[in-house]
Amino acid sequence: MHKHKPKQKQKPTDNFNISVTTLAGLEEVLAEELRALDMEYIKVGNRVVSCSGNLRQLYEANLWCRTAIRILKPIRNFKARNEDDLYEQVQKTNWSEIFDLDQTFAIDAVVSHSTFEHSLFVAQLTKDAIVDQFRKKTGERPSVDRIRPDVRLNLHMHENMVTLSLDSSGDSLHRRGYRLQTNVAPLNEVLAAGIISLSGWDKKSTFIDPMAGSGTFLIEAAMMAQNIAPGLFRRDPFGFENWKDYNKELFEMVWRTAEAKEKKEPQAEIIGYDIDPDYVEAARTNIANAGLEHVIKVEEADFFKTNAPTEQGVLVMNPPYNERILSDDINLLYKNIGDTLKNNYQGFDAFVFTGNLDAAKSIGLRASRRTPLYNGAIDCRLLKYELYGGSKRGEEQNG
Repeated sequence: MHKHKPKQKQKPTDNFNISVTTLAGLEEVLAEELRALDMEYIKVGNRVVSCSGNLRQLYEANLWCRTAIRILKPIRNFKARNEDDLYEQVQKTNWSEIFDLDQTFAIDAVVSHSTFEHSLFVAQLTKDAIVDQFRKKTGERPSVDRIRPDVRLNLHMHENMVTLSLDSSGDSLHRRGYRLQTNVAPLNEVLAAGIISLSGWDKKSTFIDPMAGSGTFLIEAAMMAQNIAPGLFRRDPFGFENWKDYNKELFEMVWRTAEAKEKKEPQAEIIGYDIDPDYVEAARTNIANAGLEHVIKVEEADFFKTNAPTEQGVLVMNPPYNERILSDDINLLYKNIGDTLKNNYQGFDAFVFTGNLDAAKSIGLRASRRTPLYNGAIDCRLLKYELYGGSKRGEEQNG
């Protein structure tokens, strides 16, 4: 039998397949971001966009993608009908080429419509196959670290097709690192960035979040306006920094280039209000943490008593939609939102993101667009209201 030629080491300029995961409803936004990085063969799937790029683009995607959760590099695809199949197929990869004995690893498994019902079982079986291979070769086994592994593997199984990937991100990319203060369940940063992109905001006109909470919308908007790569705030290393093909000089170049692209002068007026002084303080802490105090203004104010500070702009809000508020109160809250938008924010495009679709009817304005999204497991809508200017004066004359 002839020996296989040794595998050529991949050059940084060689292209390979990349899979980028995101939240349901943000796939097209993510595809645009990948286009901006000159990725090729971009294909939109369900909560994932696949493309092709090189090592530099993989590093750039981790720094720049605002709506990516994980950026995966597929190693192998195969079919697994049963346990033995899966175990054998996993062993066909030479794992010592991927990571060393002294590196810890973890497996995230996602299983859908498969004969294997449990993702934990699949992850365990995959782990056994990898560990057994190391043990057979070296007599020793690498350790699993669920929390902070050196190398994260991702196993995706749909029906009986399996894709094994390396996770280049490590910790989920939505954990930007600027957020210290979050009083209650805050909005996921990826979701916030996606909503702002879906609003079509031009990054120049006034941007307002009148129920700012801990400031996530404001910070994500400011990072877009100032052209700041979200990955620059990250505290933990990226997954690819532990890979065998990690190119430190290349990554430093990508990082320095990203730093140089930031616009220092404020590009847009970005304003937040919150009625709760604790939130205002939390938002200010997070804003300072992101170094954006010179771009974002936050005031303690009751939205229902505010007026639009400019003739036009974009307003984005995520009002409460939880069951803790009595139904009369929540319907009244949404009615007041509608009235305030109609009377005080003419000329603005307003976007209300809510998971209480029933209460949203009380807004009383006609939505020109309804985009289905999820906040965690909650089925939500991003409702767009075009608030035309100029009608108010006419009403007063008639009135």
